[in-house]
Amino acid sequence: MNTNDIHDNPGQLTFAVPKGRILDEALPVMARAGVEPAADFHDPKNRALAFATNRADIRLIRVRAFDVATFVAHGAAQIGIVGSDVIEEFDYADLYAPVDLGIGLCRLSVARLASDTDEPGSVSHLRVATKYPSLTRRHFEAAGVQAECVKLNGAMELAPSLGLARQIVDLVSTGKTLKENGLVETDVIIDISARLIVNRTALKTDPRVAELVAAFRRDAEQRSAKTAA
Repeated sequence: MNTNDIHDNPGQLTFAVPKGRILDEALPVMARAGVEPAADFHDPKNRALAFATNRADIRLIRVRAFDVATFVAHGAAQIGIVGSDVIEEFDYADLYAPVDLGIGLCRLSVARLASDTDEPGSVSHLRVATKYPSLTRRHFEAAGVQAECVKLNGAMELAPSLGLARQIVDLVSTGKTLKENGLVETDVIIDISARLIVNRTALKTDPRVAELVAAFRRDAEQRSAKTAA
């Protein structure tokens, strides 16, 4: 399949995958479900965003994780893979997450400077640096705290030491980065894993979407059974 075909074929399904931490774990899962990207997808010098696959009726787009959810929710892509943090942050009505893939495991947590010894409930207003403003506000509202969210897309750990925000809400895996920046994890908002997501309308109207959901579900169930054995 040539490059023009992946842009000009209206009958193709579009499968959105995220740049970053989840992608390396997602590719073997996709392969077992029958979807493998063309060789140019793996070329680090390739700046293309759309790629052919081993299936003529499926193309891949590689975009930021937050954009995966937006493309699928609005029907520009019919299926995708993204972390549950993104799903919870946007809460799109047209997005359905039928399969927990059991990869990309981490957590969304609150952290602050280790030297900040004030009790968490001692303030009614707090400035928090995060790229998850909706989840952050909901979490702090439940504790009776009004969170003023400062939107950052990276270098979150610098915010408390530079006085930008007193606390942060960010993804945590091992906690090593927090420790290296003098921060301590104080609360876990949600545990996160990667999910297969689909557009609800596409799931109802295109049998190929339902077939892919079934293939990914079988793989997830088989891996879960092996882990439990």
